[in-house]
Amino acid sequence: MLDENRSALVRSVARLTDEQSRRRLVPSLTTPIALVKHCAAAERVWFQRTVAGIAESECDGYAVGDDAGWAVGATESRRSVTEEFEAAAHRSREICAGRVLSTDYVHYRRGRVTLFWIKLHMIEELARHAGHADILVEQILASETRVGA
Repeated sequence: MLDENRSALVRSVARLTDEQSRRRLVPSLTTPIALVKHCAAAERVWFQRTVAGIAESECDGYAVGDDAGWAVGATESRRSVTEEFEAAAHRSREICAGRVLSTDYVHYRRGRVTLFWIKLHMIEELARHAGHADILVEQILASETRVGA
């Protein structure tokens, strides 16, 4: 289910151009590309930092659950952010391979949680953001259809 939600997010945003993926339709930092960027950071927070115990400074990208995790640089593309997310997800799968779901880990904010809880949390997180992406993508594509009609 976790991988299905990861794929759903990527598939949704893949339908957009770079310019479309940066379009901001809501007052928050939420854009289609920012959703992918944020989910890459969430992968690192939960699996690299929490499960693997890797120091924040040693993670393979931004690994804090704050507003900066939504920031997409001017030189980053939809493709590069998607590749970053897919690499973080791949590393998460590697980290979890062979681990017992009942094992406890300590998250820097939430405290003690099991791997089972972490995976459920990430299923929820990715499902929510894949849904956000679907709605934003639909709005973006529909607005361009009306303009060109």
